[in-house]
Amino acid sequence: MPLLEHLRELKNRLIKAAIGVAVGAVAGWFLYDPILRELEKPVENIAHQTGGLSSVNFSTIASPFDFKLQLAIQIGLVISSPVWIYQVWAFIMPGLTAKERKYTLGFMIAAVPLFLAGVWVGWSVVPQVVRALTQFTPAGFSNMIDGREYIDFVTHMLLFLGVAFLVPVILVGVNMAGILPGRTILKAWRITVFLVFVLAAVAAPGADAISMFMLAIPLLGLFFAAIGVCMANDRRRARRIEKVAAETDAIADTPTSRADLENL
Repeated sequence: MPLLEHLRELKNRLIKAAIGVAVGAVAGWFLYDPILRELEKPVENIAHQTGGLSSVNFSTIASPFDFKLQLAIQIGLVISSPVWIYQVWAFIMPGLTAKERKYTLGFMIAAVPLFLAGVWVGWSVVPQVVRALTQFTPAGFSNMIDGREYIDFVTHMLLFLGVAFLVPVILVGVNMAGILPGRTILKAWRITVFLVFVLAAVAAPGADAISMFMLAIPLLGLFFAAIGVCMANDRRRARRIEKVAAETDAIADTPTSRADLENL
């Protein structure tokens, strides 16, 4: 496919993904109130536990509207995840063989529940993160949290963990497309392990390391499972190339008969 065709295809996929997010944002607009109440609970619990004042506030007149619009879009990103994940797969699909499409279709189907699982993990650890970060408030002081900053903090954590759970699927898809070999991914395992444990320490802070390991182990399991799939795919691709090369050499070494020359 020429470069212009690739760019045109990318534009079409981005437009479809944006439409999906917009439709999800409409649903998020109506889900705003119940989700906002759930997001406020960690702050309210801190106020009850410490006996101090902790609340989410708006600093300007237009902040409540901006807050609702931003939260609706963030909800729309989660709701429309099947749409934009499919658009990513549909964009790389033309460059794959029929057999590779079957593999990547399975990974694309797995990507949606993995992304949602990451969002759910983020939702589960948000109260611990908020409590851990606000426990440094000195006695006699209050936490007057800006609403926009609070929603940015929470939603970014949810989406970040969702994408973190999605990274192994992306790695496998890129490997299936022949862009990134499995050995190249494996070389970065030390950095990956370090980053995963840093993320787990931030997302699940506690008095012990159990919560950190409970969050880090699934992420590492997904990452190394993706490496195993990529390495197996590289070996399969290498065997296929060797087979084609052997068949080509066999054809080149076959002597040409008089009948073949006459047919030419």
